[in-house]
Amino acid sequence: MSDKERQSGEEKRVEEPVLPVVNPELEHKPEPPKPTGLHPAFYIATWISFSSSVIIFNKWILDTAGFRYPIILTTWHLLFATIMTQILARFTHVLDSRKKVPMTGRVYLRAIVPIGLMFSLSLICGNLTYLYLSVSFIQMLKATMPVAVLLISWTLGTAAPNLRKLGNVSLIVVGVMIASYGEIKFVVTGVLFQFGGIVFEATRLVLMEKLLNSPEFKMDPLVSLYYFAPICAVMNLAVALVLEVPRLSLADIQNVGYFVLLANAMVAFGLNVSVVFLIGKTSSLVMTLSGVLKDILLVCASMLIFGDPVSGIQAVGYSVALAGLVYYKLGGEKLREYGAAGVRAWGEFGATRPASRRLVVIGATFLFIILVLGSASSFGVVPEQYDPVKTAGKHLGISGAQ
Repeated sequence: MSDKERQSGEEKRVEEPVLPVVNPELEHKPEPPKPTGLHPAFYIATWISFSSSVIIFNKWILDTAGFRYPIILTTWHLLFATIMTQILARFTHVLDSRKKVPMTGRVYLRAIVPIGLMFSLSLICGNLTYLYLSVSFIQMLKATMPVAVLLISWTLGTAAPNLRKLGNVSLIVVGVMIASYGEIKFVVTGVLFQFGGIVFEATRLVLMEKLLNSPEFKMDPLVSLYYFAPICAVMNLAVALVLEVPRLSLADIQNVGYFVLLANAMVAFGLNVSVVFLIGKTSSLVMTLSGVLKDILLVCASMLIFGDPVSGIQAVGYSVALAGLVYYKLGGEKLREYGAAGVRAWGEFGATRPASRRLVVIGATFLFIILVLGSASSFGVVPEQYDPVKTAGKHLGISGAQ
């Protein structure tokens, strides 16, 4: 054997790289982070609960409990909110974002004070309305808020007039007009106060939007309350000292109860806190639909708690107004998109849980029948003197039925 052959035999073979069976990057890929925190439905339910509770609570205090001092009640809410926001600012980090707002004395006088004035007037008019109108009718009138915001934004020059948008909100106006025509306890003074509150609130929203257009003035609702509550409390107190404090007695406060007034202020402040979390955890679509759901639940709660009558005409008119509100907020394209997604989700729900879907259909049908029958008497379909027991006795020949 030659030397070349011996050297070639001693050389080690170079092994070719073997392709791995498993991709190491995929094998060691970290798992997607699991969602943390509470489900958005919790924040929606919390906001609906607080918002509905404030309205029903105020109505009960001002009307049922006989504490007919709406301006003093509003002043108490704002004073409590001022105290709570000051405590949160000093001892927690909840309001730390306020430090990013370049607030000066000049800005406060030129921007915050006018908005605070509109806020105070809207709260005063809103609480005065509870003395004259039912909660259900008040919610129906509040559906005109987008119309007022649109018109005032044109008046103040913050938005260019758009006839297409005006046409979109016309359905809301038609619905509210139908609901007002069917209102049984229609009081002109209460309607004027409510529309005054809507105009002041719409003006506040337009001015607030104009202020927040500057990136440095981005404020969440709680920070806004930190700045607005003190000046609003002072304004409301000035009005209350002239109109309501002279006829207020200690017995009026004691009849309602100190604890009740404290609880009322806490619920009102809790509403502002829940709004902050709702905005941060949900989308504009969810907020719009949650508002519609809240209004419907408030109307039903008003019927159950206060016995407010709702006629069939009102139910039709309010349904038209809510449909117009959703269409204006979302637009036709979004509604078609969400509608198609909803149909698919409903089909999948029926395929996976047919028994549950049947229960939902039965429950919705039962609720619809209850609402129709509940409004039938007010609508004039069933006479007030109708007694089903006596009528059945006459037809069956039962003695004693007259």
